[in-house]
Amino acid sequence: MLRFMLLFVAILGVLFVAELMHPVEQHVIEPFTAGVAKVSVWLVGLFDAHVVSYGKVLQSTRNGFAISIERGCNGVEAVIILVSAMLAFPAPWKYRLAGIGIGFVAIQLLNLVRIISLFYLGQWNRVWFDWFHLYLWSALIVLDALVVFLVWLRYLPRARDEPT
Repeated sequence: MLRFMLLFVAILGVLFVAELMHPVEQHVIEPFTAGVAKVSVWLVGLFDAHVVSYGKVLQSTRNGFAISIERGCNGVEAVIILVSAMLAFPAPWKYRLAGIGIGFVAIQLLNLVRIISLFYLGQWNRVWFDWFHLYLWSALIVLDALVVFLVWLRYLPRARDEPT
């Protein structure tokens, strides 16, 4: 357990520092965030034609309300937490890679729900928008990473299940 915790904290630190580096932000994080905005607009466009995106911003063409997907709102930090835990845990690499892939998708799907719900909450009520944005959704995204990790642990082969 101590080995896991030390590795987890070390990997977490390295990945968070890497995320903050200008080249990574410019060439990975910003394009990824703009992609999240485009996917969000595409999904919203299925039932509401009055939304556009430019860069990392979603805007209603009906009333001008806009949200910007900033650092911490793109799901990357939750993915970093999940990846750090899966890399630190002693497991076969094929399970780690599958878990990271499935976890990334799960976190990003929930994050899309988050972004779209906040887009509409902000148009409806600023107090509710702030509460959901700052408290509820932030906790739910990290909780999603934890749930994915716990489900992933459940499907790992046990040492006695592996052939000798």
